[in-house]
Amino acid sequence: MAKTIQVRVDDNLKDSVDLLFTSLGLDTSTAVRMFLIAAIEARGIPFPIVHNIYNADHDTEILKAINYRKSGGKFLTVEQSLSNMKNAIITGTANGK
Repeated sequence: MAKTIQVRVDDNLKDSVDLLFTSLGLDTSTAVRMFLIAAIEARGIPFPIVHNIYNADHDTEILKAINYRKSGGKFLTVEQSLSNMKNAIITGTANGK
């Protein structure tokens, strides 16, 4: 049986992540499922939690991805992305990271 997770977020955040994930060939639900699977594999948050100054190139990179996709470019499938994440987690763990 599938269970539902509901999260309330700001309209701007929702619009931004929808745009980002669409540019990656994903929907937001799939991206959230990918995060949850990666968290299980990592046995925690699957990325470092650090203070970070906003990267001004961030929006530029998203626009590049959108244009790449619109021009017929292909991104990894969900299965390929999950496999890459699992391999990265295993490699990071093996290297003591």
